[in-house]
Amino acid sequence: MRYLLFCLIISVGCTSAPNEGSQKLKIVCTTGIIADAVSEITNDSCIVISLMGPGTDPHLFKPTKESLDDMASADIIVSNGLHLEGRMQDILHKLERTKKVIFLGEALDSETKLYGDEAKKIPDPHIWFDVEIWKTVITYLGDELLQVAPECTDPERIIAYTTQLEDLDIWVSEEMSSIPEPQRVLITAHDAFSYFGRAYNTEVIGLQGISTMAEYGIRDVTNLVDLVISREIKAAFVETSVSSRSIEAVIAGCKDRGYNVKEGGSLYSDALGGKDSGAATYIDMVKTNVSTIKKALK
Repeated sequence: MRYLLFCLIISVGCTSAPNEGSQKLKIVCTTGIIADAVSEITNDSCIVISLMGPGTDPHLFKPTKESLDDMASADIIVSNGLHLEGRMQDILHKLERTKKVIFLGEALDSETKLYGDEAKKIPDPHIWFDVEIWKTVITYLGDELLQVAPECTDPERIIAYTTQLEDLDIWVSEEMSSIPEPQRVLITAHDAFSYFGRAYNTEVIGLQGISTMAEYGIRDVTNLVDLVISREIKAAFVETSVSSRSIEAVIAGCKDRGYNVKEGGSLYSDALGGKDSGAATYIDMVKTNVSTIKKALK
């Protein structure tokens, strides 16, 4: 990490007035989910760049020279914060000294946030899975951008997009409510869906913690196998940005004990899908996830 910080300092030092010759503002976003949000509420007088592509796990992402150069030459950086970009936190805070860095997690108060520990010292960063919260985040993002880049931020687009999110939130609630409550149990590789569970009355059980950097062991798999069998849970879900090995181990463990739990499909957790995936935007990602869950559990 010290080496990366050194490279960043050199990059910033060698990059004078990065967009002096360009009329377009450069907004660099850490994840594709954030880049999609920024693109929805800005106009074509800015360039929006995502450091992480489809299927990239932000918990484990290591900045490359290209991504360091992008951050060094950015006019504005937008980050999720709440330790989602675990290996980039120091870099992002260093950059606050020289440019505007927006941390979307700052839109939430302590009562709204979920935590991965009883002491409430480890915030759950997966705030986009509660659509109502994400709408609040978009409003916060819009306000921040209007202050620093009013020329490329469109208030009408902010209103239009948050209205779409209101409709999406209603749709998700209706779709999830159609699944009988005893069957509304979401088994996933890591605990990314807690905000979703709280918002849409769904029990969520992740094999790993809120970060994919957390380790899991044989006992964790065995305990989850016991739970799946005892409660006759119908499906377990893999994630597109996380290795499927952990969930495959749970499914195999159930099978060894004579219980067949199916793989319910792939959920988009920490990253959007590719261009032709049906989950290339935030709204499409949410709809695809909910449809996958409903099909497997209902």
